[in-house]
Amino acid sequence: MEEYKAFQAKGSVTAEDVRAMMKDESFYARMRNYHRALLRSNINSSVQGNGDYRVSGTPLSFAGNNSNNLRGGQSQRCDGEIAQDSCKANPQDPHQDNSTAPACRDAQGIPLPVSYDYDTNFYQCRQLDVASTAPELKFADCNALKADATYGKYVNFCDNRFLASAGKSVGYLCLPDPNKNTTNVLVASPATGTITEWVQPAGGTGTLTLKRCGFDIKTDVNNRPTRDGVWATQRGCVQREGYVTTTVQPFWSTTTETVKVCAVEAQDRAANPYTGESCETPRFNSDRSCGCGDKMRRCEIADVHTARVAAFNEEPLYITDSVVRNDEPYFNILTTRGSFVNGPLAEFYKQRQGVGVFSIKSPADAATLPAVTYANATEWTSYVRDNTHSGVLTTPAFLYRFPTQRARVNHFYEAFLCKHFAPAADANLPSPDDICNRSNNLATRCGCNYCHATIEPTGAHWGRYAERSALFLSPDQFPRLDVKCRDCAINGDTNCGGECSQYVMQAFDGDGANSLGLLKTYLYRSPAEEKNIEGGPQALVERMMETGDLERCTVKRVWNEFLGRAMTAEEQRMYLQTLSQDFAKNNHSLKGLIEQVVMSDAYRRID
Repeated sequence: MEEYKAFQAKGSVTAEDVRAMMKDESFYARMRNYHRALLRSNINSSVQGNGDYRVSGTPLSFAGNNSNNLRGGQSQRCDGEIAQDSCKANPQDPHQDNSTAPACRDAQGIPLPVSYDYDTNFYQCRQLDVASTAPELKFADCNALKADATYGKYVNFCDNRFLASAGKSVGYLCLPDPNKNTTNVLVASPATGTITEWVQPAGGTGTLTLKRCGFDIKTDVNNRPTRDGVWATQRGCVQREGYVTTTVQPFWSTTTETVKVCAVEAQDRAANPYTGESCETPRFNSDRSCGCGDKMRRCEIADVHTARVAAFNEEPLYITDSVVRNDEPYFNILTTRGSFVNGPLAEFYKQRQGVGVFSIKSPADAATLPAVTYANATEWTSYVRDNTHSGVLTTPAFLYRFPTQRARVNHFYEAFLCKHFAPAADANLPSPDDICNRSNNLATRCGCNYCHATIEPTGAHWGRYAERSALFLSPDQFPRLDVKCRDCAINGDTNCGGECSQYVMQAFDGDGANSLGLLKTYLYRSPAEEKNIEGGPQALVERMMETGDLERCTVKRVWNEFLGRAMTAEEQRMYLQTLSQDFAKNNHSLKGLIEQVVMSDAYRRID
C-alpha cells in the first residue's frame, strides 16, 4: 500500500519506474511462480518409490519387499544382537541338532546367516513359559525342552526370537500354523524320534513341505543346491546375518557417531563376485553381495527422497530465473546448457546415487560438477551440462512430469506455442473394418492421424530420452540397432537377460518384424524423423523460432499474467502483432515485453 500511495502522489508511473520494479526480488519471485505453473514443475506424484531402496532402524537395514530375497521374509531385518565378524562368540539357536554355526562370511567375504527365525506366515510361534498351561510350552528355554523325553522331539522347531519387552532373545516353539489350511494338514517326519520336517500325510493332495530351519542359504525353495552366489532362502525360514559397526557416516548424516548397519547393507561391491551381475542397477537391493555402497550412496532414507524431488522441482525455475534476471534472450530457457545444482543434486550426480528409483544420467562429467555438500539444500551453484541438453526441456522435472514422448510434445505445444491437439470439427472416424483403422503407426492410422501426424514426428526430438524416466540413451551405449537384442528377439527370447527393454523385441506387424533389435524410438520413423531424434529438443526450438509462434504465444501468456485474463479478439488485432515483432527485435527480452504490456493503454485502463 505504501508503494501504491507513493505512485498515486507522484501522479504517474514511468517506464523507468517499471524497470526499477523489475529489479526487485519480489518480481523475480513472481516470475519463478509464473514458470512453475507454466512448466507444471512438480514431480511429487510422478516419481514413486516402493521404499525397497530405503534403510531405517538400528541397525540400519532395508525393510521392504527386497527382504524376501535377502533374508526370506518381507520387512525382515538382520540380527541386531550379533556382530557379524564375531558370530561364533555369541551363537544363536544352539538347540538345533548339528547347529555349529558356519563361517561368518563366505570365501568372497559376503555375510552368511548367524541366526534364523521361523516365518510366521507358515508357523505359529508361542513363547516358552514354565507357568504355561500348555505342556509343550512349560520350559524355561529351548535347552530345557530339548532335554525332555516327551517334547524333546520338537527341538528343531524351538526358536530363539528377540522379545522387545525383555530386551533379549527368548525361546518360542514354532509349529505349522493350525489356523491355515495349507499348514494344518502337515504331519511330523519322521513319525517317531526328533522331527526334521513337516510333510503332507499319506494320500494328501498338497505339495507343501517345511524343513527345519538352519544357516544354509545356498538352496532353493525345494532345498536343492544352487550355484555359488545365488542365494535362495529356505521356505518358511528367515535367515539373518549380523551387524557391523562403522565410523563412516551415511552421506545424509549430520553427526560423527558410530553407526550400526546390517552386514548385507554395509557392503560396497560394484558387482556380484560370483555371477558378475552389476550392483549399480536397481537389482542391488535384492543381491546379498552388493550392499548400499560407500557412505551408503546406493540407499537412502525418506528425507533423502523428499529432498531430491524438491530439488528436481526447483531446477527449471533456477534456469528460467537466471535467463530473466540477466535479461538474456527469453527462449534461452529452452536451449541453454546452463543449469544449477544444490547439495542433494550434486551428491546425487557425483556419487551415482538413487539407482533404486531414479533413472538419470549425470548431465555433465561428475568431476566438473560443483562440490556442494548434501546438507546444503539451499545453496544453488551454476554449471554447464553436456551438449545433449536443451534448457528446461531436458531437466528431470520436465521429463518425469511428462513421461512419454507424446506428453512432452503436448505440453511443449500448450505452454510455448499456445496450441492444442484436437481433430478438426469435420473430422470423421473410418469404419472399424477399414484396414487403415488397424495401422499400428498412429501417424498414419485413420482417425488418429489428425493429431498424431504432428505428434509422432515432433516427439522424435525426445527420442534419445527414455520414456518414464530421465535417462539419456547415449548412442555408444544404446545404438540404433543392437545385434544381440535382434538375435534374442528372432529366437523368441524377449527378455534377453534384461538388457533390451529399450529395443523392439516383438513384432506386431510387418514393420515390427523388420525392426527387431531396433531402438524403440526408431520404429516407424522416416529419414526426416530420424534427424529429429539426433537433433534433440534444440532442433525443435530452432525450427519453431522461424514460425513466430513462440513469440506470439509468449505475448499472450504475459498478457494473461499481468492483466489477469486472456487477450480478446479485438486486443489480438490491436496489440499481438506489434508486441510480438517488438519482442523479437528487442532480442526476446522478457523484461522489455512486460514493460510494453504494463505501459499499454489496455493495461492502464484495466477495471
